Amino acid sequence: MFRGTHRHSLDSKGRMNVPARFRDWLSAHCDGQLVVTIDVQSQEGERCLVAYPLPTWEKVEHRIAELPSNNPTARRFQRLFVGQSEELRLDAQARILLSPNLRKFAGLDKELILVGQIEKFEIWDATRWDTCQENWLANADDFASLDDLVL
Repeated sequence: MFRGTHRHSLDSKGRMNVPARFRDWLSAHCDGQLVVTIDVQSQEGERCLVAYPLPTWEKVEHRIAELPSNNPTARRFQRLFVGQSEELRLDAQARILLSPNLRKFAGLDKELILVGQIEKFEIWDATRWDTCQENWLANADDFASLDDLVL
């Protein structure tokens, strides 16, 4: 579904182009509708946004709705993850408008990286992505336990 890393720019109004590969899938499967929210599992210095096609988001949202409302951790998660979400639609030029609130959370300024994550994609500030990627590669030994996943 969503694969690869794509560099894009954010325009002065906060709009970003969606890569053709992503755009084609979104147009064909969900009429260009998606939900963008914050990545609540980000480590310090790794803040990014997560974009879900609307049908995928609806499945995630259903699972979140089943969380116990009397669990303080579940409530905080819902408040952040669902509370910060925004339903968007590709415009005629295949762009989405990221709100100032979302841009501020992820530190998005001008240059962006979109990272495919199979059923969703992440939106990163390009400088932050480059730094994180270098750090992750420097610690690639951490992935040894996942060796059987890679053919």
